[in-house]
Amino acid sequence: MSLHELVQQTLDFVKEHQAWAPVIAGLLAFGESFAIISLLIPATVALIGVGALIGASNIPFIPVWIGASIGAALGDWISYWIGLKLENSVHHIWPLSRYPQMIERGEAFFKRYGTWSIFLGRFFGPVRAVIPLVAGMFEMPFVPFQIANWVSAFVWAGALLGPGFTVLQYLW
Repeated sequence: MSLHELVQQTLDFVKEHQAWAPVIAGLLAFGESFAIISLLIPATVALIGVGALIGASNIPFIPVWIGASIGAALGDWISYWIGLKLENSVHHIWPLSRYPQMIERGEAFFKRYGTWSIFLGRFFGPVRAVIPLVAGMFEMPFVPFQIANWVSAFVWAGALLGPGFTVLQYLW
């Protein structure tokens, strides 16, 4: 199944089962933020599509935005925890073992921007999947990580869902 078909099936499901939109958005955002899953299933396109679907239907924006935000923050939180527990052995876990340059880029990004890397990394696809993992590997303090994690999750989810919602709200 192609990425296009997967996205279309997801959007069709959300259209038919609108009450599930916050949960679906949360699962997509979790998958996009969790270090291992995000390498296999890029969900950004589907989340943008959900935003457009919200604007073209009666699906309320705020519950979907909250669902996506929570999913994104939980994905990063678990990635952070994995990095904290596994430290350097993370390099040997599939699929990360197939993309060692991703962890190297994540480490360089983290060293350069520190706590800000958690916030900024959420908006840069190439490092989004590994920054929380690297933060855990480098034993970043928990509270600053979580503040950056949760704030960036809500901003990121709004940035993905908002444009489609806003544009289609005015067109309909």
